[in-house]
Amino acid sequence: MAAEIWIAAFVALFVWWFSTGAILVAVRRAERHGRAAHVANTALGLPLLVLGCAMIGTAGPGIAGVYSGFLGALAIWAWIELAFLSGVITGPERRACPERIAPLARFVRAWRTVAHHELALLAGLLAVAALGIWQGAGQANGPGGETALWTYLILFIARISAKLNLFAGAPRINTEFVPKPLAHLPSYFRQGPVTLIFPVSITVLSFAVACFLRQLWLAESDPAIVAATLLTALSALALAEHWLMVVPLPDAKLWRWMLPSPSRPIQKEGKTHGL
Repeated sequence: MAAEIWIAAFVALFVWWFSTGAILVAVRRAERHGRAAHVANTALGLPLLVLGCAMIGTAGPGIAGVYSGFLGALAIWAWIELAFLSGVITGPERRACPERIAPLARFVRAWRTVAHHELALLAGLLAVAALGIWQGAGQANGPGGETALWTYLILFIARISAKLNLFAGAPRINTEFVPKPLAHLPSYFRQGPVTLIFPVSITVLSFAVACFLRQLWLAESDPAIVAATLLTALSALALAEHWLMVVPLPDAKLWRWMLPSPSRPIQKEGKTHGL
């Protein structure tokens, strides 16, 4: 039992770190060649999207099925994030936010900067749910499909929460890894004291960690243990990323060393969000 827990926790941590770094490397390299390279990156990444769907749809029972569902959901998420950071799937608003603007107008403009991305994430969630239901239709619990759905749902909720906190206010905001196609995005962030959104976010994510830990404690089969460990680790990483909006730790160093030299000056304040 202990071996399955440690292996699953390592897999969750490594895949989170590696996939985030791989996307950042691809985007940074494309920046040297302009928008055509970003579009090509997104197109060349389409097999990742197809592979993710296939991994969820064909996930069998047992531990292998759990890992297949987990990695499949991450693959779908990774392609959508690649398309976003490449400036291919963002939103109709691509101008910086004016300095003096009413709060409601600022929110509307901020939504329009990421509207297409948010709709793509929602479409991904619906696709993962549909694939999970189809995959589990002929099995007792469909462990692969269920793990995929929870994996994507954790990422979905954490990403929306992070964006709301960046918009409303956070002490530490890093724009170091913001690519050129999204250069207008930081103008919609607000660096300052946290708002009520932050404690709500922390409470929700802490509750998620506690629930998955309880599942891990009650798990009786190896697939259930692996699934609960993966989801506990992923939700804990999401929680840690939120705390890093407040706690001054140099987390950007996790990826900075592996990236090509940027084609513009680096801004070194704050944090970045993982995949």
